[in-house]
Amino acid sequence: MPTEGEPMREAPLAGMRVVELSSFVAVPLGGMTLAQLGAEVIRVDQVGGGPDIDRWPLAPSGRSLYWAGLNKGKRSVTVDLRSQEGRELVAELVADSGFVITNAPPRPGLRYEELRERRPDLVHVQLVGRRGGGNAVDYTVNAELGFPYLTGPEDVTGPVNHVLPAWDVACGLYVAVGLLAAERHRRRTGEGRRIELALTDVALATAGNLGFLGEAQLCAEQRRRIGNSLFGDFARDFATGDGRRVMVVTLAARHWRDLITATGMEEVAAALERALGADFRKAGDRYAQRDALAGILTPWFAARTVAEIEEAFKGTSVLWSRYRTMAELAADDAAALRAEPLMGMLDQPGIGPHLAPGLPLLFDGVQEPPSPAPTLGRHTDEVLGSFVPKERLDDLRTRRIVG
Repeated sequence: MPTEGEPMREAPLAGMRVVELSSFVAVPLGGMTLAQLGAEVIRVDQVGGGPDIDRWPLAPSGRSLYWAGLNKGKRSVTVDLRSQEGRELVAELVADSGFVITNAPPRPGLRYEELRERRPDLVHVQLVGRRGGGNAVDYTVNAELGFPYLTGPEDVTGPVNHVLPAWDVACGLYVAVGLLAAERHRRRTGEGRRIELALTDVALATAGNLGFLGEAQLCAEQRRRIGNSLFGDFARDFATGDGRRVMVVTLAARHWRDLITATGMEEVAAALERALGADFRKAGDRYAQRDALAGILTPWFAARTVAEIEEAFKGTSVLWSRYRTMAELAADDAAALRAEPLMGMLDQPGIGPHLAPGLPLLFDGVQEPPSPAPTLGRHTDEVLGSFVPKERLDDLRTRRIVG
């Protein structure tokens, strides 16, 4: 087994070439995941960049941190996708690679049926907003599924959105998994596959898998907002004596036992159980009496600093963390972020050195460092030059068919 810092053996997807026609989050994340696993992922953009080339957040240089973050380790080709000649070049590239992931509207010459004529065993993954047609993005899908009415403080009546595009992230990983499943099928049978994935389906499936939909259909009492508490058990935020806030979570009887032992609340909690006729070993009872439990624990947290709380919980099973802002997490002197083995110093062209994540998956205990995203069009000559003569490539560039 390799030791820490030793390079990974041959990457799992070495030798796979994937063409990516995409923008924004889901498909770029799927492509980046494949690239981090060793595939050669070629992102094809319109000359000048797609609609996400300058998406916020931006670095001080004006370059998009968003674009760079979702395209690490890829190769970049720019082509005039509005022109027949440009699309012909991409179709040739697809025929050579055999794999496509895309959320782009089908263009003449780049539709699945046309591409399959060139490469019968093509694996084609298409992400759409809604199955059968219709636009949708993460934030509109989240709104229609009801999550904004479960998010936020108890006394708020209107919807509360959240900042994480969770359905896009899930879709991106489904894109990668779907392509790998189809690749395995092709190895066994020689047949390609056409895979379609809808953002709304991924969100709806997740809501169903987590029980949200079943609860809404079967339970007479509908779930309501509970602020920073956890549905179904005792968990909430507490103010500390040094002006910070911490989150504490119990998910099992041992978490609760260690919490009340560490805080010295065994006798108080036992008396409360007797008075309420509750059994705090049970998650349901902890949840039902969450306000009463918060009442006995709040003074303990308010009388202690975060450092003192950390010391009290050391060696226990208590699930807790202090709240931090992103700025605190990313500060130059934030030892926590620099100590994370996932993170590496990445010198991104146009942006500069900064801490960035590698692949969260470890193979044989090895953490691969992050690779920079390409500058737009960086590999156009190298990629297209493998099947386009130099004279023709020069002519295409002169006429702005390629970048």
